[in-house]
Amino acid sequence: MLDLTYETPKPKVIAGAKHDWELVIGMEVHAQVSSKSKLFSGASTRFGAEPNSNVAFVDAGMPGMLPVINEFCVAQAVRTGLGLKARINLTSAFDRKNYFYPDLPQGYQISQLYHPIVGEGEVLVEMGDGTARLVRIERIHLEQDAGKSIHDMDPALSFVDLNRTGVALMEIVSRPDIRGPEEAAAYVSKLRQIMLYLGTCDGNMQNGNLRADVNVSVCRPGAYERYQETQDFGHLGTRCEIKNMNSLRFIQAAIDFEARRQIAILEAGGEVVQETRLYDPDRNETRSMRSKEEAHDYRYFPDPDLLPLEIEQGWVDDIAANLPELPDAKKARFVGDYGLSDYDASVLTADLDAAHYFEAVVAEAGDGKAAANWVINELFGRLKKEEHTITDSPVSPAQLGGIIRLIKSGDISGKIAKDLFEIVYTEGGDPAAIVEARGMKQVTDMGAIEAAVDEIIAANPAQVEKARANPKLAGWFVGQVMKATGGKANPAAVNEIVTAKLGL
Repeated sequence: MLDLTYETPKPKVIAGAKHDWELVIGMEVHAQVSSKSKLFSGASTRFGAEPNSNVAFVDAGMPGMLPVINEFCVAQAVRTGLGLKARINLTSAFDRKNYFYPDLPQGYQISQLYHPIVGEGEVLVEMGDGTARLVRIERIHLEQDAGKSIHDMDPALSFVDLNRTGVALMEIVSRPDIRGPEEAAAYVSKLRQIMLYLGTCDGNMQNGNLRADVNVSVCRPGAYERYQETQDFGHLGTRCEIKNMNSLRFIQAAIDFEARRQIAILEAGGEVVQETRLYDPDRNETRSMRSKEEAHDYRYFPDPDLLPLEIEQGWVDDIAANLPELPDAKKARFVGDYGLSDYDASVLTADLDAAHYFEAVVAEAGDGKAAANWVINELFGRLKKEEHTITDSPVSPAQLGGIIRLIKSGDISGKIAKDLFEIVYTEGGDPAAIVEARGMKQVTDMGAIEAAVDEIIAANPAQVEKARANPKLAGWFVGQVMKATGGKANPAAVNEIVTAKLGL
């Protein structure tokens, strides 16, 4: 049971010329299944291959070729559903979605409309300010991806690459529970994080392996609450779909523009037309692509080449038993076991490799809070500056843990530790050995520290009088002693001796 609690964030309100308006957003996220082969063929899914080199006969729509389901892709969909606390349907079925486009050689897409493999689930979307939106998942269905049309290689011709044709996709459909652009981006980010933890999608938005269709509508304050009470969509505005968004920043910008476009139409007395739109990031605007199709437009019917997909509960239970610790549970454990703040735990669990690195540092250092401080502030800061990831870190968990152990043992001060970190980061080596070899050990000899304090006090009688009149100025002496000892004196010992010598 997670013990992290959040308040529900307030919906985004946009002030129109006449009224205030609220946003209502639902999303269809298309996540490419992490699999070496396609959904219905053995062709490779490797990205970046020569055009039309990863294409089996069934992908190309050759006559007489029959699809064969990839069991691993089914398992990945089930794993994703379990990670989203969703119901797994033991019986599902594939349908043909008929439409005609050059990069769809079969003339239809094999998908799941009526009987998806995953039913209702939920995602907790944290907003970073003590609030979180619980977004309901309506369904997850498996489907095959289409190919790619290329229009910029020749002024008069278009080219078709079928390498993506038949690649397995999970379409994750949410309820209209998202209430603002920031929430929409955070929702996609959270889905990506969960699937990365599960290993079911690599989350690469740049390559199109994770992309979203965003349904946006606006309504007057109070209308959404009436929809929640009745589940009657008539209380909500007409939605428009923004297609194929593959950037969190663009998702936010597109929603904001589209909401304001709809508000302007409604306040001018017009009606919003349900349609599919595209977002142009160069102009920061959405533009009409086509009228919104309904299910009947695609003439769905059960795929005659594929029997209903029946799976056993025992198989689902085995997958569930081997799920990894997921982000929400890991964050709650970091807060509970290591005493971390909600923010620090969020940062450290945002990336699975970072979470593993942090726990390895804790194992070496034996101090969760100190480890979090060094990983987040020193290591992450340096890696970001040099555009590196945690997997590229030149400092191993053992090395960073060793630095923290030296601080805890009193062998080095915090200032020396930062110098030591710089040496380890740029040159490598064992932290303890470096401290010994370079004479970086902290001075803990009380006699030596006392002598340094006496010397500074004797040389600065005027400053002594000021400090005695205003004890806050005693810090000046501490700083001078640390400077005189090259930062090697134990700061706590220096402060104690300075205070005694000045009679404060």
